[in-house]
Amino acid sequence: MSTFSTRLRALRQDAGMTMEQLAEASGVSARAISDMERGHSRAPQTRTLAALADGLGLDPRQRAGLADIARQSRSQTGAGRPRLCELPRTIGDFVGRSAELEQAAALTEEGKDVVVVHGQAGLGKTAFAVKLAEDLAGRFPDGRFYLDLRGTDDDPMAVGEALVRLLRACEVSPRRIAETDEERSSQLRAVLRERRCLLVLDNAANEAQVRPLLPGDGPGMAVVTSRRVLGGLDDVRRIALDPLAPEESATLLQGIAAQAVDPAVAAEVATVGEFCGHLPLALRIAGTRLATRPAWTVAHLVARLADADRRLAVLATGDTGVAAAFALSHAQLPEEAATLFRRLAHVPGVDFAAPIAAVLTGNDLPDAVDGLEQLVDLGLLQPEGADRYRFHDLIRLYAAERLRIEEPPGTRAETARLMRDWLLATAIVAGRWFEPGYGCLPDGWSGLVPLATTEEADAWLQAEAGNWLGALRVAAAAGDDQLVVDVAESMHWFSDRMVFWAGWYEVYGMSRAAAARLPDRAQELAHLNYFAWAAMLPARRPIEGAEIAMGAYELAVRLGDKRQQGWALQYAASAWRFSRTNLDRAYQAALESLRVFGEIGDHDAYVQQFQGLGLLLMDQGRLDEAIEQFRTAIREVAARPVSPMPARGALAGAHTFMAECLVRAERWAEALAMAEAALPLVDGFANTSMTGQVHLTLARARIGLGMPAMARDHLVLALQMIDRNLPDHIGLAREQLAAIDGSA
Repeated sequence: MSTFSTRLRALRQDAGMTMEQLAEASGVSARAISDMERGHSRAPQTRTLAALADGLGLDPRQRAGLADIARQSRSQTGAGRPRLCELPRTIGDFVGRSAELEQAAALTEEGKDVVVVHGQAGLGKTAFAVKLAEDLAGRFPDGRFYLDLRGTDDDPMAVGEALVRLLRACEVSPRRIAETDEERSSQLRAVLRERRCLLVLDNAANEAQVRPLLPGDGPGMAVVTSRRVLGGLDDVRRIALDPLAPEESATLLQGIAAQAVDPAVAAEVATVGEFCGHLPLALRIAGTRLATRPAWTVAHLVARLADADRRLAVLATGDTGVAAAFALSHAQLPEEAATLFRRLAHVPGVDFAAPIAAVLTGNDLPDAVDGLEQLVDLGLLQPEGADRYRFHDLIRLYAAERLRIEEPPGTRAETARLMRDWLLATAIVAGRWFEPGYGCLPDGWSGLVPLATTEEADAWLQAEAGNWLGALRVAAAAGDDQLVVDVAESMHWFSDRMVFWAGWYEVYGMSRAAAARLPDRAQELAHLNYFAWAAMLPARRPIEGAEIAMGAYELAVRLGDKRQQGWALQYAASAWRFSRTNLDRAYQAALESLRVFGEIGDHDAYVQQFQGLGLLLMDQGRLDEAIEQFRTAIREVAARPVSPMPARGALAGAHTFMAECLVRAERWAEALAMAEAALPLVDGFANTSMTGQVHLTLARARIGLGMPAMARDHLVLALQMIDRNLPDHIGLAREQLAAIDGSA
């Protein structure tokens, strides 16, 4: 049987050509032709074979015959010995990643030659790359080669060794492999220029390790996986892997453990997915534990994973473990970054910004940012938006484990105290911007965050709500009662900016309890009223709110505190309105509240009461009377010395709800004008839900005026902004939008 080398030599000689002449005619080098004819290199792949056939002027029959011999020769070459850089075994129960696989395949179609797949440990980057290589097998007939670069090892693979392995996998004779890394890199690019090959470069350490291994011009492609983003590589496309979706986690568990298949345990399976942070590595370990213990139920596994202090230990089997995977990244951190990593476990909220990191380490802000970015680069921290960060749940547990191991209790306690004190001190400064009698920074204050305006204060308080609330919990547990009360007091006027935040119920529940332990009964009374408001509105527990408010009213009467009597009556009236009970009593309480504030000359509180009266009347369909209450509020703000914040709040509410009244009365033009006047008052001042309500009113007025096309954008904004706690408004906006789209 003829070999490729003998057949190629015979065809060349039949054509009367020297090797040099065939090289010139085909574009294949004379040295490559010589190696092929002497059997020193494997039979060429499709592209080179076509070039040789063209150079020899072969007819279709001769081309087909030469191609058959080449295929047989390649097959025989690999028989009886292992191939270098063979792809690992494909995972049979691979789940998810459809969008990412499609994205990578599309990049192949576009001719992109390098794709970087990055993400934290345990996301299945290797499995993804191997699955992609299998999916793309038909596009790379000249070979698919895999190389583990050992980027997380103490001693990653040297560039020279990687180049030698890839060149040998491409069947370059060892005698021909160059001496220097630079020359080897050129050789590899030259080989890949002539072949449609796919390189899977797994677990890359850094850009310097990868750069010499990448293909240049030609049909070759490389898929690089790394825990790092490898931002220093130019002209590459990046695909970030995220944890699996909950339904994908369930599918993966069901594919591994039979116990997870029963629909009756779907809730427990979902809980396992949550405890595993939807991380493929953790899910596989959890599923394997279940599958190897047939007597276990999914509930058994849930019980073992529920203990956060033991969860990482449970998520380990054999020589594989989630903590071990994280440890490989952690080992690459310099000491300062490692200190930051473990101390971030102190952060109580889900996400955080760089100033907290600076407080935890004592560094200045630029150094803290640099440290956070180091953690992001290694996949130990996830960026959240432009300037915030968050842990994956399991990495947070690993950070807490490192903190317990590496820092003594005294150091941990002192660091936690510094963070708590900073968060609460900053919260007080930010919150006091909204107090009628304050509204500025304290003299000489300087901090790590910009708080020079109400907008900056508002942004910080909302973004860090989970963190300062967590710090407040710590203060309450420690019995720092006056500090708890001071923080809650500073939030009183700010709370209207995020009125539906459920956290207010906890904030004012803690401050009410703390104030009750202090000797100042007036302070206790104020926080009892705040708690009534928090139960009534943010927590949506109006009956409880009314009971708390009336208890506050009785205490205010005993103490002779007229101002708190007025607030208690207002909160009770609002609670009865929300619960749609005692509406007559609610109206009388609101009138009495108005009278009390007028009597004591509390102008800031007085102008707020007309909104409650108007809303009570509007709910009863007494629209003209409600409109008059809102008009009165506007007049009274102009006539009285009201502080800026309460004045704007009263005006925002009066215009917003008067516009809604006018819509209900079908006074479309007046409603449109009033809503347009309301929009600048609420935009950037009131909570976004109120802004959404104004957009809904604008839409309804335009529809009433026969301008539905101009209403559509307002309805879209309304649906984006109105809080989920206002289902009637949301339902109305959806109904109006569907009517517009249906008639288009």
